[in-house]
Amino acid sequence: MPKESPRAEVDLTCDECGAPLRWSPDVGALACEHCQAIRQVDVAQGSIVERPLSEAGSAARGLGRDVRVLECETCTARVTLEGPETTEACPFCGSPGVLDQDANRNLIRPESLIPLEVGKTKVDEAFSKWISSRWFRPNALKRVKTFEAVGVYVPAWTYDARVHSEWSAQSGTYYYVTESYSTTVNGKRVNRTRRVRKVRWWPSWGRRDDVYDDVLVIASKGIDSALGQALGPFAAEGLVPYSPGYLAGWRAEEYRIDLLEGWAEAELRIQQSQRRRCAGDVPGDTHRALRVKNQISGVRWKHVLLPMWSVTYRYRGKPYAVLVHGQSGRLVGRAPYSWVKILFAVLAVLAVIAVVVASAQ
Repeated sequence: MPKESPRAEVDLTCDECGAPLRWSPDVGALACEHCQAIRQVDVAQGSIVERPLSEAGSAARGLGRDVRVLECETCTARVTLEGPETTEACPFCGSPGVLDQDANRNLIRPESLIPLEVGKTKVDEAFSKWISSRWFRPNALKRVKTFEAVGVYVPAWTYDARVHSEWSAQSGTYYYVTESYSTTVNGKRVNRTRRVRKVRWWPSWGRRDDVYDDVLVIASKGIDSALGQALGPFAAEGLVPYSPGYLAGWRAEEYRIDLLEGWAEAELRIQQSQRRRCAGDVPGDTHRALRVKNQISGVRWKHVLLPMWSVTYRYRGKPYAVLVHGQSGRLVGRAPYSWVKILFAVLAVLAVIAVVVASAQ
């Protein structure tokens, strides 16, 4: 097991008054909520490093700051807490079953992150607009005023790889023949002709080389995976070298999908993508019996943190999840359906159809 890398001392207290500093998305810097002093984040010099899989053991460990971790017994997410901060519910699923534990200092340190750019005011406004504009939802949703919005950095892995693929298949070319057939018309047998499509099969083969850059695998167990996909991509040009200052005052989830598990998922996606690409290379009108052999090399990875807002609200005692993109502000979420509204909509459509049919007769 690799040893924990020494953690640099990071001073996140205000130079003016000594109060804790907090990363402010509104000003893009560390800000003191007590005296409003501003300090830029100390960013490590150099480029963002992508490592071979074989070098995972030499990567730095921990987050480079002293934190505790909240572990959810329901969704298994592990989210950081700072100082005396406490909470009674999971920021992702709203479950009250949470345990306060020490952080896992042996986890691979993020290589880079995208700083949180969307502030809480915008999140509150976006959620209020979203919750009041749901179609086929209970009217009572518009009166939801209590919700918990938590800014959190979600862990992810990115993978680069080169792929050499060799494929073989049976290519098919369409051709048409005229066939005669008999049918019954007005009680009499008559002869007819029709054009029938046939396929002429012939063997084909080929090869191709592709490069994959930053195949993203979310390493979180906390966020709703479907919502995470719907949230949309992050702009990679926003990545900066990791610095604990960006996390000051915010939560960060420990990854629950490790490096090799993440690579297994990324590799599966690459294999599926190569099959689609090779299928597109097969000549002819159609194909069958496609076989693809991939050689993957030059695999490199980096651990990144992605900014999101996790919003939890309750309706009739049940928690519902909403995610807000911490870079673009895009909001996606879940809400209960009003089956009464759906029923009336269906009945209205059926009524319109009945009127149209009756008028046509």
